[in-house]
Amino acid sequence: MTRETPGADGWRARLHRALHAAARPETWKRGPVLTALTLLLGLLMLLHASLPDPGGLGSLLENVLPWLGLGVPVLLAGALWRRSAPAVLALVLPVTVWLSLFGGLLTDKSRPGGDLTVVSHNVGAGNPDPAATARALTASGADVLALEELTPKATPRYEKGLATAYPHHVVRGTVGLWSRLPLSDTRMIDIMDFGPLAATKTTADKLPANRALRTTVTTGHGPLTVYVAHLGSVRLMPRTGFWTDSRDIGARALGKALADDPSKRVVLLGDLNGTLDDRAFAGITARLRSAQDAAGDGFGFTWPARFPAVRIDQILVRGVTPHSSWTLPATGSDHLPVAARIGW
Repeated sequence: MTRETPGADGWRARLHRALHAAARPETWKRGPVLTALTLLLGLLMLLHASLPDPGGLGSLLENVLPWLGLGVPVLLAGALWRRSAPAVLALVLPVTVWLSLFGGLLTDKSRPGGDLTVVSHNVGAGNPDPAATARALTASGADVLALEELTPKATPRYEKGLATAYPHHVVRGTVGLWSRLPLSDTRMIDIMDFGPLAATKTTADKLPANRALRTTVTTGHGPLTVYVAHLGSVRLMPRTGFWTDSRDIGARALGKALADDPSKRVVLLGDLNGTLDDRAFAGITARLRSAQDAAGDGFGFTWPARFPAVRIDQILVRGVTPHSSWTLPATGSDHLPVAARIGW
């Protein structure tokens, strides 16, 4: 004869009371507003790409999409407090949708191997110590290093700090690429259009006009085409809402350049000023895949550096295999550097 513990009896009693409460008709009439909010949350995540985009609100929603999952515990607490069975049951929708969208990012998909380490960093126009940033990036072990938001004053300091480790480099306007391997066939990619923001640019925007380049890295496995890009800034404007015109124009231009590029192996490094969930990048993500999604561990948020909340700095590839992807420690910039190990 077995003897049951008081704890087992306690759990059985609580379960019995919960089931008894759930069976009451009034339990299924409680919390209609909570139930509606829960279903709305799930539908927002499920249908985000189909939602209208007045004032850029659809784009803004997609940039914070992972954080909508925080609504689940809040709604669960409300449902339990109201003892609403429909509200609890409705949580199946947002939980399922969130896991289908982001559940794969919760596991470590990295694996050993790879032939080349690539790093991208928006070094920040207001970076107080470019020399220290150059030392930190050199210590990362990158074979190919892309920098964005270079200024005329800081660029010579990066060139000096990176010269020993990276004998090959090109700079076009605000973007540059440093490499341990030879570079060739470098050209500018025109992605600029400030539009109505031109008259109100911040200090960080008052930079040389060019913000994207294409070059070829000569590797032991053959040529690797590398794009470096810093798409236009986004702004929350009082009259126009979430202003993304400059960025979206650049994204379309970059997407067209990638579509027209016959190269078999391509890497895009840069600050895209948006997450890859944003509909604006459909033309890019249709042709390249994210190293972080394929071989990262977690969300890999990069901005702002003090409390990273979104990943707007990206490494995307075509024709090569990401083996691992990660963020590097903060420098003097407001962005974290991103790195990936790729292989043939």
